[in-house]
Amino acid sequence: MDYEDQLDRAMEQTPDIEGSSDRFDVPEPEVRQEGNTTVYENFQDTTSRLGREDDHVVKFLQNELGTSGHIDESGRARLTGEFRQSRIQDALDEYVDEFVLCSECGLPDTKLERERGALVLRCEACGAISSTSG
Repeated sequence: MDYEDQLDRAMEQTPDIEGSSDRFDVPEPEVRQEGNTTVYENFQDTTSRLGREDDHVVKFLQNELGTSGHIDESGRARLTGEFRQSRIQDALDEYVDEFVLCSECGLPDTKLERERGALVLRCEACGAISSTSG
């Protein structure tokens, strides 16, 4: 077998990962106003789907929205101030881009890890390691 034949065989046996990110969809934030607080009702469903810790996501939302907040006993995120669903969705999309999707292959099969004190995103699909700002 020559090189071209081996390359063709390898390409045939390589799984097609393009488009497989369709299996990854983030639930739209369900938010409601409660006085001067925005309650993110399905916060835990979202963090479970993202495979990330609640505290990490809520801290990111606080920074992006310029507010304070906490997770209540029911697992909802309570953010001080009035925020539209679209604004929280935009912040969540930024979180996904930075802390969930692999910058190389675009798949969500990643884990956040500490490496030499820095937070890195390690892709379990393609093996890429990328730094994050968190």
